[in-house]
Amino acid sequence: MSLRVSGKHMDIGDAFRVRIEERIGEMVTKYFDGGYTGHVTVEKQGSRFIADCLIRLDTGTVLQAAGEAQDPLLAFDAAGERVDKRLRRYKRRLKSHQAPGSNGVFDDVSYRVMAPVPDDDEDFPEDYAPTIVAESSMALRSMSVASAVVELDLKDSPVVVFRNSGSTQVNIVYRRPDGNIGWIDPSAVAGQNAAQQ
Repeated sequence: MSLRVSGKHMDIGDAFRVRIEERIGEMVTKYFDGGYTGHVTVEKQGSRFIADCLIRLDTGTVLQAAGEAQDPLLAFDAAGERVDKRLRRYKRRLKSHQAPGSNGVFDDVSYRVMAPVPDDDEDFPEDYAPTIVAESSMALRSMSVASAVVELDLKDSPVVVFRNSGSTQVNIVYRRPDGNIGWIDPSAVAGQNAAQQ
């Protein structure tokens, strides 16, 4: 159970550090028996403070939340409330939606991070290829669409790629700009195309 607490453009005092460590510890042990690691950053931006919490449970689940306020303590409390809410949802989901084999690791997939396209008014040369900035791999988990949506919320990430336990196809759930959640299921598109032919 290792929690790193740091400040950006400010000094985190010992009392505040202890309060953060105790609060995160209480939240996690309230819902889980296992351990965790994490990082809490409190940053001063102008007259506001932003607290960013990233907690990794031993189960592999990653929770991320941020809070913003005029006071660093209030900013952390707001982020802590969000972490607590996500832990509660995750625990509830584990109790009520646990399907056998629905959340296992399926296989490893690789991914690449590309540099952004230049913002020039010039035309691209025909042989243009984006620059690869990073390459890595990740475990592609098999889960239901509902579980993927919960994970999207827990991680507070813009996208979750997973193997649909119902169709065994790779699916994507993502957060749309309007706040709703989108779901891309290539097997549904393939079925529609086959029906049209």
